[in-house]
Amino acid sequence: MTKFVTEEGLKKIKDELFYRKNTLRQEIASAIKEAKEQGDLSENAEYSAAKAQQAENEAKVAELEFMFKESKIAAYDKSLGVAQMGSKVGVKFNGSEMKFQIVGSNEANPNEMKISNESPMGKAFMGKKKGASVEVETPGGKVKYMILDVA
Repeated sequence: MTKFVTEEGLKKIKDELFYRKNTLRQEIASAIKEAKEQGDLSENAEYSAAKAQQAENEAKVAELEFMFKESKIAAYDKSLGVAQMGSKVGVKFNGSEMKFQIVGSNEANPNEMKISNESPMGKAFMGKKKGASVEVETPGGKVKYMILDVA
């Protein structure tokens, strides 16, 4: 199943994968080696913790490899003037102004104002131009947004 990502999102996946495969793997292997040198493994908490960390890291490596393989960079064409993957959308609602970036679902981060193209807001904004009025269904009811800018 192809997932769309921004160029920045694909780079983050690639960077984390590189770190986990080349740095973290070595650190965990060293911790396991040190723990083995302490003797009896059946009562060795450090060994158990390192093995658990190893399993967790390998699972994340597999997940990142799958994401990297299945991800496709969404083409962003600023000249279209419409909200799309990668674009930043300035909006006004309830007297407040905010700016969101539309990203792939793997990149979404509300703290960084990055919303997924698959979220209700992302879906509502996609394809809309500056000046458009958009209604988004939220758990608290419908919220009306005015698009102020698309960059």
